[in-house]
Amino acid sequence: MADLGALVMRSGAPQLRLRLAASVFLVLMGKVAAVTAPVMLGEAINTLSVPGGVVVVGASFVGLAVGFALLRLLSACAPFARDAVFTVVSQATMARAAVEGFGHAVSLSLDFHQSKQTGTLARVIERGARSTDFLIRSVVFNLGPTAIELLLAMGVMIVRLDWRFAATAFLTVVVYAVVTFKITDWRLSHRRELNEADASAAGLSVDTLINFETVKTFGAETRAVDTYRGALNRYVGAAVKANTSLSLLNAAQAVILNLGLAVMTVLAGLEVAAGTMRIGDVTMAILLLIGIYAPLNMLGFNYREIRQAFIDMEQLVALTGRTPDIKDSPQARVLPPAAPDGARLEFRDVGFRHDARSQGLLNVSFVAEPGATVALVGPSGAGKTTAVRLALRLIDPQEGAVLLDGLDLRQVRQDALRQAVALVPQDVALFNDTLRANIAFGRPEASLAEIEAVAQAAELAPFIESLPEGLETRVGERGLKLSGGERQRVGIARALLANPRLLILDEATSALDGRTEEAIQATLRKLRTGRTTLVVAHRLSTIVDADLIVVLRRGRIVEHGTHEALLSAAGEYAALWRRQTRQR
Repeated sequence: MADLGALVMRSGAPQLRLRLAASVFLVLMGKVAAVTAPVMLGEAINTLSVPGGVVVVGASFVGLAVGFALLRLLSACAPFARDAVFTVVSQATMARAAVEGFGHAVSLSLDFHQSKQTGTLARVIERGARSTDFLIRSVVFNLGPTAIELLLAMGVMIVRLDWRFAATAFLTVVVYAVVTFKITDWRLSHRRELNEADASAAGLSVDTLINFETVKTFGAETRAVDTYRGALNRYVGAAVKANTSLSLLNAAQAVILNLGLAVMTVLAGLEVAAGTMRIGDVTMAILLLIGIYAPLNMLGFNYREIRQAFIDMEQLVALTGRTPDIKDSPQARVLPPAAPDGARLEFRDVGFRHDARSQGLLNVSFVAEPGATVALVGPSGAGKTTAVRLALRLIDPQEGAVLLDGLDLRQVRQDALRQAVALVPQDVALFNDTLRANIAFGRPEASLAEIEAVAQAAELAPFIESLPEGLETRVGERGLKLSGGERQRVGIARALLANPRLLILDEATSALDGRTEEAIQATLRKLRTGRTTLVVAHRLSTIVDADLIVVLRRGRIVEHGTHEALLSAAGEYAALWRRQTRQR
């Protein structure tokens, strides 16, 4: 609850404190009116009972009856007024929780996201955000006010009637609450099973839809549907258990409440027969008890949902409490101004080992001088991708340091680093938006002329001109409406628009045809002016003009030098070159 209160206070809702005070006042006013109304009706009925059996409707009855109606109206309207006042706060709190959860999720490391299903993570954020609204309304505006109403009603019964009426009401509520909590606790296992099945089904559906192209190409539609059906069958089984146990809970609650009402009615009848109570007092007692029962009818639901909401909120709190593996240090600063020739990138005795692999990088050292092109080559698993992630500071070295323009990347603000480095990956990820938005993602404030210029440089202009909607064409989920080559050209254009001092090309032309690849390679050679380039390549023909070629094997540098020098050394690079040239 402390986390929830802190979240409400930083929700940013307009007139927050005033709205909170007004909401609490309306709740209390409604409960006082709800308890006072039966008293007025009882007094009104008592004025009708006069000696001699003659019933006269006088001004007292009319006044009390009107007062009863007005109080009932006030108690009924107070929750509506409270909702009108408080909705801004609850919605702002829910939005704040979702934004904080989403913002923290995107700040977490690459390893975290690679181990999570997108659909499951999205559902954790969504349910956690929704739980804040429910907790506020249930705890602050339902359970708390119900306890206040019970105390007020018991006080009225003791003063106006007899302590036995108050004891009956109190005992009924206690038994009702105990039985409700016990059965609801038992039902929580069913609810958890239901939520797990729901999250699993959601994760499977999102995972399948995201990877639709793979499912389609392997003819796995039926298999995907069968897997989803199995997840939903588990959900249905859990739902049946949850609903059956809910029926048991409702039946037990109905028995307890009606027994309490019967005891109260019989006790009132005995008191009237003994002459110690009047008919109006009987009505008062019954209405007071029914008034307490009304919110109690939702106690089981509220308790169960509160427990579930706490679970949902705990998951969100656990997510937001997870410390990012990569974060700015208190001393982090911006990079020095860029040199005219580009950045200086240095790997200094870098070591890194993945949790899921037996090897990573070991004692890797090389320097990419300003304006130079450095290529990383080697077999799959040699550590090339790890080196790229280290240069982007998606991961931090466990040994040694990666420096950019003389600064250890761990001492550079991440936002400054992201502005200085751009990546064109082998598999370019695009958003389900327009071509223009995807290219401009590297620099959203770029003008249309700048976007068109980089599209031209990436050999993308003829393709854009062939589209009816041009740059406003939507590319589909993850860019699936585009070919692999078209996606890579969009990625190149996006990176060029960012105008980085360090450009990283991770097999950036692997999906292109020979003619387009040659054209883009020529363009990239021109664009290397004024920036340093780090290239990961499998096709050695694309990096023969690199200033430095670093050959990796099993996380170690086995050779380095220019193309000609490495061929003359007749080592691993030369062997790779011979194998590739023979295949042509």
